[in-house]
Amino acid sequence: MTALRIAWTELSRLLSIRMGRITVLALVTVPTIYAGLYLYANHDPYAALNRVPTALVVEDTGATGLDGTPMKAGREVADQLLESNDFGWHEVDRKTAQAGVDDGTFDFALIIPRDFSAALTSASGTDPEQAKLKMLTNDANSYLSTTIANTVATKVRDAISERVSKEAVAAFLVGIADVRTGLQQGADGAGKLYDGLTEARGGARQLADGSGRLAGGADDLHQGAIQLRDGLTTLSTRTASLPAQARRLADGARQVAAGDRKVADAGNRIAGAVHTARTAYDGGRTDIAARLAQLGLDQAQQDSVLRIYDRVGKRVHETDAKAGAVRSQLNQLARGAGQVADGADQLARSAPALVDGINQARNGSRKLATGAGTLAEGAGTLHTGAVQLRSGLEQLTKGAGQLRSGLEDGVTKVPETTERSRARIAETVASPIDVRAANKAQARNYGAGLAPFFLALAAWIGGYVLFLLVRPLSSRALAADQHPLRIAVGGWLPPALIGVTQMTLAFAVVALVLDVGVVEGVRTWLFMILISATFVAIVHLMNALLGTPGQFLALVLMVLQLVTAGGTFPWQTIPQPLHWLHDVLPMSYAVDGLRQLMYGGDPARAMSAVLVLAAYLVGALVLTSVVARRQKVWTPSRVKPTVVL
Repeated sequence: MTALRIAWTELSRLLSIRMGRITVLALVTVPTIYAGLYLYANHDPYAALNRVPTALVVEDTGATGLDGTPMKAGREVADQLLESNDFGWHEVDRKTAQAGVDDGTFDFALIIPRDFSAALTSASGTDPEQAKLKMLTNDANSYLSTTIANTVATKVRDAISERVSKEAVAAFLVGIADVRTGLQQGADGAGKLYDGLTEARGGARQLADGSGRLAGGADDLHQGAIQLRDGLTTLSTRTASLPAQARRLADGARQVAAGDRKVADAGNRIAGAVHTARTAYDGGRTDIAARLAQLGLDQAQQDSVLRIYDRVGKRVHETDAKAGAVRSQLNQLARGAGQVADGADQLARSAPALVDGINQARNGSRKLATGAGTLAEGAGTLHTGAVQLRSGLEQLTKGAGQLRSGLEDGVTKVPETTERSRARIAETVASPIDVRAANKAQARNYGAGLAPFFLALAAWIGGYVLFLLVRPLSSRALAADQHPLRIAVGGWLPPALIGVTQMTLAFAVVALVLDVGVVEGVRTWLFMILISATFVAIVHLMNALLGTPGQFLALVLMVLQLVTAGGTFPWQTIPQPLHWLHDVLPMSYAVDGLRQLMYGGDPARAMSAVLVLAAYLVGALVLTSVVARRQKVWTPSRVKPTVVL
C-alpha cells in the first residue's frame, strides 16, 4: 500500500457521504472566512475616520500678530480641520462637547481656549507663554480613538508651531538683515575712524616731538632768562653810579684834551725850531765848505772837516724827523683827546638814560624769567600730554583697526539675504525636515499591512480544524505493517491537499476580491501552499503523537505564535524572554516570507523563509514516521484513550 493509496482511502472515507462532503467544504472555507472577513472589516479604517464623531470647540478671541495684523489662529485651525474632513468634526460649545464625550456622542473633543492666539504671539515679548490645546478623551468610547486624538493634537501643534516659527524666524531674519546693514555701516565708519586716527596718530607724534623740543627750548629759555635777570641785576647795581662817574670822566677828559692841546702846540713849536735848525744846518755846509776853501784847506782837509760836520748833520736830520713825528703824534693825541672829551661828554649825557634802560631791562628780565618758568612748566605738561596722546591714539588706532576687522568679519559671517531668501530660510527653519519616504516594499493600505499575519494565522487555523475530521494515521496501514514514512505521508497528504484548496480560495478572495495589492501573485500563492503544508504537518505530528492533548497543544502553539510572530507590531516590542520564540517558531518565517512576496521585498529573505518552512515540513514528516513506527504496537492507552475530543 503506497502513501497515495493511504491518502485516497482517507479522502474516500471523508467524501463518501453527503455530510462528509459538506463538512470538508466548510473546513475549506474556514481560513477564507477568518482572514477574508477580518481583512475586509479592516481594509482601510483610516479612510473612514471621517465617520468618527468628534467635537471641536473654538473659544479663541484672537490677538495681534507679529507683523501687527489681527491674528485668529484658533479660527484658522478650526477651519482647516473642518475642511480636511479627516474626522466627523462637529463645532459645538464646551459644555456640549464635554457631555458628548461622556455619553459617547463624540469619541473625543478638541478645545481651543480663549488665549490661544495671545499665547502664540507672546513669544515676541518678555513674558512668553505656551499656547495650549485641550483634548477631551474617554477610553470607554474607544482606546484607539484616544490614541488618534493625541495624534491629531500633535499634528495641530506641529502645524501651528511651524507657522509661528516661520513668522518669528522671518521677523528675526529681518532683524539680522538690519544688523548686517548696521555692521556694514559700522565697518565703514570704523574704517574712516581708523584712517582718521592714523592721521591723528602721525600728528600726535609730530606734536610730541615738537612739544619735546618746545619743552627743551622753554627750559633753556628759562635758564637763560634767569641768567639774564641775574646779570642785569648785577649790571644795574654796578651802573647805578655811572651818570656821576661819566660826568666826572667827561670833565677830566675835557681837561686832558686841553692839556694835550697845549702839549701839541709846544711840540709844534719845538718841531718848527728843530726843522729851522736843520734847514740852517743844511745851508751852513755850503757856507762852511766855501769858508774852508777860503782858508786854504785842501780838498782832503775840507772833506775831513765836512765829514765831522756831516756826522752832526745826521743827528740833526734824525732829530728833525723825530720832532716831526712827535709833532704829528701830539696833534693826533690832541685831536683824540678832544674826541674822547666829546664822547665822554656825550656819555655823561647818555648815562642816566642808559641806567634807566638797564633798570627797565632788569625788571623785564625778571618778568621774562617768571614767564619762561611758566612756559617751561607748561611746555613740559604739554609734552607729557602729547606723549600720552600719542600713546592713547596708538592704542585707539589699534582698537579701531580691530573694530574694523571685527565688524568686517561680522559682516561676512552674517549672510546677506533678500526678501525671497528670508522667506525660504524662514520656511526651512520652521520645518527643517522634509521626510521623503523611499519604501522599497510598500503595503497598499492597513488591510494589506495585516494580510501576511492573518493569512499565516488562517493557514494554521485551517490545518488545525482539519484534524477535527481527518484521522492522523491510518489504522489499516498500521495493521498492515506498512513503512512508517509511507504511513506518515499518507496521513499528512489528505489534509495537505485540502489545505491547498483552503489557501487557493483564501488567496483568491484576498488578492482579487479585497485587492490588497499582491506584487508576486504566483509565488505568494505557492508560498501559502507551502505554509499550509508545513502547518498541517506540524499539527499532524502533534495529533499523531498525543492524540486529543496534541490537538490542545496545537492550539497553545498557535497562541504563542500569534504573540511572537510580529504580525501587527514589530516583534522586537514583545518582552525580551519571548524573543527566542520568534526565532524558533515557524509562523514568524511564514509572516516574513509573505511580506517579502506580497510587497515586493527582498527575495533572499523570502527564500530563507521557504527553506525554514521546508525544513519544518520535512522534520515534522520524519518525526511523524517515528511516531507511526511506535504506534504499530497497541497499548491500553491507544485502545481506550484517557482524553477524547
